[in-house]
Amino acid sequence: MIRKDDAEMGTMTMPRRLESFVAGAWRPGTGEGRAIKHAATGETVAHISSDGLDFAGAIAWGRDRGGAGLHKLTFHERALMLKAVGQKLMEAKEDFYQESFATGATRKDSWIDIEGGIGTLLTFASKARRELPNGRVLVEGDVEPLSRDNSFSAQHILTPFRGVAIHINAFNFPIWGMLEKIAPTLIAGVPCIVKPASQTAYLTELMVRHIHEMDILPEGALQLICGGVGDLLDHVTGQDIVTFTGSAATGRTLRAHPALIENSTRFTMEADSLNAAILGPDAIAGTPEFDLFVKECAREMTVKAGQKCTAIRRIMVPKAQEQAVIGALSATLTKTAVGLPDDEATRMGALASLDDRNGVRGKIHELQQDAEIVSGDVEAVHLVSGDAEKGAFLNPILLRCANPMTASTPHEIEPFGPVATVMPYDDVDEAVALAAKGKGSLVSSVFTDDKAVAEALVLGLAPFHGRVLIGNRVSAKSSTGHGSPLAPLVHGGPGRAGGGEEMGGMRGVKHFMQRTAVQGTPKLLTAVTGQWSEGADQRTDTHPFNKSLADLRVGDQLTTGAKTITEEDVEHFAHFTGDTFYAHMDSESAKANPFFEDRVAHGYLIVSFAAGLFVQPDPGPVLANYGVDNLRFMGPVYFGDSLTVRLTCKAINPRENANHGEVRWDCRVTNQKDEMVAQYDVLTMVAKTWP
Repeated sequence: MIRKDDAEMGTMTMPRRLESFVAGAWRPGTGEGRAIKHAATGETVAHISSDGLDFAGAIAWGRDRGGAGLHKLTFHERALMLKAVGQKLMEAKEDFYQESFATGATRKDSWIDIEGGIGTLLTFASKARRELPNGRVLVEGDVEPLSRDNSFSAQHILTPFRGVAIHINAFNFPIWGMLEKIAPTLIAGVPCIVKPASQTAYLTELMVRHIHEMDILPEGALQLICGGVGDLLDHVTGQDIVTFTGSAATGRTLRAHPALIENSTRFTMEADSLNAAILGPDAIAGTPEFDLFVKECAREMTVKAGQKCTAIRRIMVPKAQEQAVIGALSATLTKTAVGLPDDEATRMGALASLDDRNGVRGKIHELQQDAEIVSGDVEAVHLVSGDAEKGAFLNPILLRCANPMTASTPHEIEPFGPVATVMPYDDVDEAVALAAKGKGSLVSSVFTDDKAVAEALVLGLAPFHGRVLIGNRVSAKSSTGHGSPLAPLVHGGPGRAGGGEEMGGMRGVKHFMQRTAVQGTPKLLTAVTGQWSEGADQRTDTHPFNKSLADLRVGDQLTTGAKTITEEDVEHFAHFTGDTFYAHMDSESAKANPFFEDRVAHGYLIVSFAAGLFVQPDPGPVLANYGVDNLRFMGPVYFGDSLTVRLTCKAINPRENANHGEVRWDCRVTNQKDEMVAQYDVLTMVAKTWP
């Protein structure tokens, strides 16, 4: 709530006044602002207001200052910047844990938000250095030749938008929700304005203060608005991006904002989601899958007091297992100790606010139109600590809907708390149909050890979900579980869930970049992309393997002498490697093959001889060969054919904080008729300087 140097009153700390960080400074809003209450005690922990802030100025500051600073950096430099931020945040994690208790979350629940969020930031930083070039332009796909003489080609590129990304986030994950969005945004080179939900904004504000004290990010790269957005969206253009996480109703209102519509501003949304867990027909009581199913349902109902966008809301079970599931799940839920989040005896803390609890109770009453409560009490609250009148506590509630195919409320009402509804189904097709009645969800899970059941359920669920988890006995110990969005995987879903996709590894970075098809001569395309293609300039002065990165240039090329392939070569290679495939060894069988006229050389023999032709054997700046990409054998090689290699430096990717870099070589092997017989990219590590 406040830091150590703030005033104290007895054993209670004075509520602090949250500030926004806009246009390069921390600025309070005018007026007293809204009072934010501690979720578990009801005490006021902060006041929040953004009244009086210059939102147009904040956007301009981000575009001008933040954009300029980020655009100068390469993908790797941005990633290393985020790595440094993430490492320092991890060092300060205890500050965030202490603050997080006010949100109602236990320390275990806060781990998802705090260390899960920081871990997501670090994962993006690591993947960007591995998967993206150390440059400022992202090349997508192969060059598209547009003329026979290689004088006109095209290449798709991605470049960062020249606006800002406005991230409007939900209250339930004030840290993870920010970090999982700003990570791909900043790597793309787009500055961010983060607007956290007011109820838990104090935790986001604390982290942003830590980040700015590091002085790592370029000026204007990260701004924060604590309070309402005012006229912020009035000032967006087609170069800005808006993302939203929250209710579908609010999301629809934002999506329809006149400025977003007029400017076709990119808008992504993650909204309500009636996620399902489905017990396979094979997972009867007593099987590992049954036990895993019950455990996962209980966990997803109670983690963060059920206030998770990925929490299980609908529990679908075969009719024959319905009572067994209800009995086992009820027994687990009634043992859930609810209380103060910092109490070691507590297993489930409070909802974010008393208003949230009232809202959840109202949704439960709506669900009772089609379902009955089979476990828990909506009104009475049983606690191990805390005061049910002051804190937003609610015991887990389990309902049963006897006729889910004809019922409406369980597929329309999302009680954003520790609530789920059991639904029986007759067969796998009906289970899929029930899941689809949710009109699009973030995630569903399937618990089965039957291959046919897994195939039918996953393929049926996939069109309606952003993610599907298969749980069984083999993955039980290693599985991250139903409700865990992961940085490398897409987080989002169609329809009701918003239709957006977040994270997904480097796919998420591309959300903040414009895809452009560039057409022109290969020479000029190479100048734009930094990647050589057929028809671009070449340099043939010295063997390129004798050049360090300081001397090597894209387009440096070597054409080798010729190597004639003999029958002895092929038979030696066959017996030496054990590859005695008939097409290499038996003339009659080879001729019967529709692709060959006679015995042919091994493809890997061609690649081996090619290396022998282009390699410079003496010690030099080429440190290692670490792979081959896109290898294709274009035509057969017969005895007596003469092979030549043309090796061209295709791309240079220096490693930050290292004395070497990756060089990609275009390798083309042709025969005596100048017909291409093999093509591939050779990857090497080359020293930046030599000796």
